[in-house]
Amino acid sequence: METVSATESRQSQASHWQSWLMVLLLIYLLLAAVGAIGDGFKAATGDNARDLFSFASNPFVALIVGLVATALIQSSSTVTSIIVGLVAGGLPISIAIPMAMGANIGTSLTSTLVSLGHVRNGDEFRKAFAAATVHDSFNLLAVALLLPLEIVFQPLERASGFFAQILVSDNSVSVSDFNFMKMILAPAGNTMDLVTSWLPGIFSGLALIVLGIVLILFVVSRIGRILRTLLVGKAKDVMHAAVGRGPLAGIASGTVMTVLVQSSSTTTALIVPLAGNGVFSLRQVYPFTLGANIGTTITALLAATAIHGPMATLALQIALVHLFFNLLAILVIFGIPLLRNIPLLMAENLARLALLNKLYVVAYILGVFFLLPLSAIAVSQIF
Repeated sequence: METVSATESRQSQASHWQSWLMVLLLIYLLLAAVGAIGDGFKAATGDNARDLFSFASNPFVALIVGLVATALIQSSSTVTSIIVGLVAGGLPISIAIPMAMGANIGTSLTSTLVSLGHVRNGDEFRKAFAAATVHDSFNLLAVALLLPLEIVFQPLERASGFFAQILVSDNSVSVSDFNFMKMILAPAGNTMDLVTSWLPGIFSGLALIVLGIVLILFVVSRIGRILRTLLVGKAKDVMHAAVGRGPLAGIASGTVMTVLVQSSSTTTALIVPLAGNGVFSLRQVYPFTLGANIGTTITALLAATAIHGPMATLALQIALVHLFFNLLAILVIFGIPLLRNIPLLMAENLARLALLNKLYVVAYILGVFFLLPLSAIAVSQIF
């Protein structure tokens, strides 16, 4: 019996290490994929990248593009990683910043969908839907307050640009500055170039973009699944120990858990059922979701290390924008008592309406995440 138990233990440890090696491989592929997107846009557009994004010619449309893309893909980590690649390929920072803000809104759809699992129990559904939509409400309020501020004064663009230049300067210790990163990524980059190089003209670059995006989708999906298997038990322990200990502890635990599983959608989706069952109150869930917003920015920061050359600073800058936006939103909204309760009131009122009639749920999901944004794009293109 002891021999069998020892054998099972060794097999379990071997499987554990294999999973960690797979995580490292997936991170490598993520870096290579982001680099491929930048290379693809350069090959496809040359110096005309701005023309390619003429459909997102203003910050409002760019915001909606980020929102809808994230709502469809259901991963702000994926979308912001793609945005990093787009910036490396020539997408203007002024357009990329609203796109990153839109990604914050789009990612909150997952927890809203998860809350529908409680739809048969009225009281549970009310609590779960409120816990889910407090994330939406905060992100919507953050964009409503900070996007106009950014358009007029550019605080995020200025701050991120300042720190990006320091981190990618000749004297920095940024990962982007070490030649070994470029050397390590070269085999994967060369392989993807070889796969698409047979196509004529701009189609080679476009194929490289598509390949990079598909690879990012695959990597984010796989890495999240593996990390959830490896760490979700520990993450749950962290959550139960910290969420109920006050706002700062809640923000910290949401950040840590999201960094561990590499998905804010996962962390917020895990806590919604607990809120529905009464384990956590809405006021306890609220700061936890803010921490998830911070934790999800690590993927874009990691992706930015794949960009080298003259675009390295801009790629790191947009990754920092995502981080600074979430930090500033928490500082402004959660730090000011008058603003702090607005997302709570919005979520509670939405939950009451949803409990009265489930059609409000359908209207909310389709309206906020798809119909209204797409209609706004259509109107903006006409006028």
